[in-house]
Order: sequence, then structure tokens, then C-alpha cells
Amino acid sequence: MTSPTKAEDSGSAVALEPELASTSETAKNKTGLEGRSPGRLMWQRFRRDRTGMVCAGVVIFFFVIALLAPVLTAISGTDPYTLYGQDPTYADKPVLDEFGLPLGYFGGVSAEHWFGVEPQYGRDLFAMLVYGMRTSLYMALGVATLLTVTGVIIGLVGGYFGGRTDYWLGRVTDFFLSFPSQLFFIAFMPVVTAFFVDPREETPTYFRALAILIVLWVLGWMGMARLVRSVVLAVREREFIEAAKVSGASPARIIRKEILPNIVTPVLVQFTYQLPSTILTIAFLSFAGVGFVEPTPDWGRLFAAGAQYTQQDPAFIFFPGVALVIFILCFNLLGDSVRDAFDPKSGR
Repeated sequence: MTSPTKAEDSGSAVALEPELASTSETAKNKTGLEGRSPGRLMWQRFRRDRTGMVCAGVVIFFFVIALLAPVLTAISGTDPYTLYGQDPTYADKPVLDEFGLPLGYFGGVSAEHWFGVEPQYGRDLFAMLVYGMRTSLYMALGVATLLTVTGVIIGLVGGYFGGRTDYWLGRVTDFFLSFPSQLFFIAFMPVVTAFFVDPREETPTYFRALAILIVLWVLGWMGMARLVRSVVLAVREREFIEAAKVSGASPARIIRKEILPNIVTPVLVQFTYQLPSTILTIAFLSFAGVGFVEPTPDWGRLFAAGAQYTQQDPAFIFFPGVALVIFILCFNLLGDSVRDAFDPKSGR
């Protein structure tokens, strides 16, 4: 029993110091005793990572620039297709000299051409870059999303059901992993386009994009599938999965309600590494001449053109190169920050 003295003392303390009681409740709320979801905890950890926040801002900035490419080129008064060095309409404003080199400093940088112009043709480099970013980023986003969805489905099915299903899916995965990816990217692209388009006709840009999507999808889902399978194999032996089976839950419900929430972290982290890798692969295909071709703006095609103009105009490759390095670096650092935010044992 509580003594009357103690009861009286406690009551008088509360009566005399109401501010103390309210302060105590506020402090209790601020200690973090209230329930917080894993997503909220992850967001709080991520917000404390300055590198991650800065890199996220840079990545979003690049996607916004790519999305607003038509608006930005309208503001600059240029487009990526006009040959300003050969079009008679712009003869009163020459951008190339008699040798086909940009007039002015640093590749022809001027008030009209913010990043300079392309040697020999005089196309505006700023317009080519923002439209090239638009092509590469959103193409890579579509490919990476398709790779992730395919890998998650195959990894889930193989890892959860096991047995012969897992065996045959594993053999299919091993078969596709046996292909040397870079070599087959180059070899399959002409095959895919020639299968649907007459070699004597020009391949439409939309079909080249579709061919790139198909080739990268067919030869790129295996890493995600292997990762998801390994995680599912560990999760399916946990007690809560056994409890769900005993309760009579169907496999579809167990996968949707119990397993999928537990593989979100590795899938999201892998996606943040997959996207920049896909951008580099698409740029590589264009650089090798089997991806996007003239006159479609593309990051890889800018590097292919820059390799030709290295001796004539070294400044041509500066802006595309810096932009690509910054984006890939920031996206990789963003992936590290996302991984650390999901990992409660991380010391960062």
C-alpha cells in the first residue's frame, strides 16, 4: 500500500509544479519511445547523412534537367539537330572557321552556345548534352526497372518453392550468366534490328531503343535474381514464415505479406547500383556504334564524337565527361548511403 504521506507529497508536488509534469511528458515523447516504422527510421538515418542528401539532390537535379530539355533548349534558342556551321540561315553568325573548328575560346563557348559547338558541323553542344542525358537517363531507368522486376520474380519463385523449380531456374540463370555480356551486347544488337528491319532501310530510333531494351533485359536480370534468391532462402526458414504456413496462409499471401517486405532493402540498394551501370552500358553501345546513331542525341554518341575531335577540339568532351562522372559518382555514393540507412548496425 502507498502511505498517505507519500500520496500527499506526490500530489502536492504535482499541484505546485505543473510545469515540471508537462516538461517530463514532453521529454518522454522526445526520447523516441513512440512507435516508428522501419521506413521512418530509415528516412531519419538517411537525413543525417550529408553525403547522401547532397548526392540525392544532384541525382534529382540531373533527372529534372533531362526532363526539361525542351524547355532549356528553348531558353537557349538552340536545338541538337541544327547544323549551325553549315546552315545558310546562320551564315551571318559563323561558329566555325575555314578548317571546321569552333570560333572563340574553349570549343566556341559564347552567349548563343553555352557549351560551345561541335567541330565540322557546328551543332550546339549544350542542346546535344541535355537531350543526350534525356535519352540515356530515362532509357536506363526503364531498363533498370525491367531488370529489377524480372530478377525479383524469378528469385522469389526459385527461392521460395525450391526443389526442381529452383534447380531449373538456377540452370537457366547459369546459362545466361555464361554469356560474355559486353561481347554479346555488341553481337546481338545488329541481329535484333536486322530481324525486324530490312538492312537496306534506316532503323527507326524508337526501334533501336526497343532493341536496346530487349538485349539489356535478356542479358542483365541474372544478378538481381541471384541476390533475391539468396535472401529468400534465408527468410523462408524464419519462424514467422512457418507460423504463416501453419495458420493456413497461401503461398501467394506469404510471399506478398511476409517475404516481399523483407527483401525491399537489398533490392533497393541493388537498384541504386544497377541504374548507373545501365547508363554506362547504353553509352558503351552507342560508343561502339550499335546503340543510338545519328542524329539521335546520346551520352555515348557524344563520347564517340569526342574521340574523333580529340586533336582538333579537346574541349568538346569536357562538359559531357564532367556531367557523366558527377552523375555516376553521386549515384554510387547515394547507393552507399541508402545501404547504410537501411542497416541499423552501420556506424555511419
